[in-house]
Amino acid sequence: MTRPQESGHAPRLRPDGDPAANGHRKGRRRKGRGEALMVPEAEFTSYYGRPIIKPPTWKVPDVPLYLYLGGAAGVSAAVAALADVTGRPGLRRTGRYASLAGALVSVGALIHDLGRPQRFLNMLRVVKPTSPLSVGSWILSPFGTLSGLAAASELTGVAPGLGRAAGFGAGVVGPAMTTYTAVLLADTAVPAWHDGHRELPFVFAGSAMAAGGGIGLVARGDVEPARRVAVAGAALELAATAVLERRIGFARTAYTTGRPGRLLRAARAVTAAGAAAAVGGGLVAGRRGRALSIMAGALLNAGSAATRFGVFDAGMVSARDPAYTVVPQRERLAARSAGER
Repeated sequence: MTRPQESGHAPRLRPDGDPAANGHRKGRRRKGRGEALMVPEAEFTSYYGRPIIKPPTWKVPDVPLYLYLGGAAGVSAAVAALADVTGRPGLRRTGRYASLAGALVSVGALIHDLGRPQRFLNMLRVVKPTSPLSVGSWILSPFGTLSGLAAASELTGVAPGLGRAAGFGAGVVGPAMTTYTAVLLADTAVPAWHDGHRELPFVFAGSAMAAGGGIGLVARGDVEPARRVAVAGAALELAATAVLERRIGFARTAYTTGRPGRLLRAARAVTAAGAAAAVGGGLVAGRRGRALSIMAGALLNAGSAATRFGVFDAGMVSARDPAYTVVPQRERLAARSAGER
């Protein structure tokens, strides 16, 4: 078997160039005031260039689209139930239709990612509380059924009592749709997701509120509850994302560089613009106010989708690059050794 030093693979410097986590540099010789490298700078690789952990096999755009639509559908159902109680038929109608559409497309994306419908049905054969995927399947299935009954009653006018009860049921289950996907990601060994397990549920909840509230802004009539939900969600998403990137240490590189970094920066800008437009739409009356509200809804949903795609991409980047696994391990070992002295 080839020794590590003979394989052509050796640890490399961390991406930000910090030599602190890379041990002592050997093979250097001083020459005058400078240093002459005896060997080339090392790089992080694993044997045969393979990742240390197995990256998820989830497909794009299926899974990030599912993350976005599931959250938007959950909040839309909750807003529709609130609108039903407060006598806002336009907002109720829009929320019920949006929750059903989001649930249907989410299930379709999940089935397409799994490859066969039977695999989705197999997840419903048992309830495993320790598995976020099992719990998520049992959240998505009743939510989709209740949303379908509520939307069908809204469309046909048949069985309004049943439709109202189904709408309330979907509104109760809806909040779980906004955060369980964050738990699902954080429960994996993927560094960028696992290290952000504290903040990701708040990021996803805020993103879902911004999207679902934004959808409600396109409804006719009084949409004030949706406006408040959208603005609060945008604020929560922006704050939680900032805390995430500041707290998680080395893994923040996955969120701030490359394609994930571009997506998340765009998401922040678009979400902030959408929140401002939503506030402006509430202050301006007539057609201008409605136009601002519709624009705000579009911006907030674009920002929410970009957040989900950015978080997903950050996780995949950290799974493929051995540095995101090795460097934090070395930092923890160094901190432990320093604490024992």
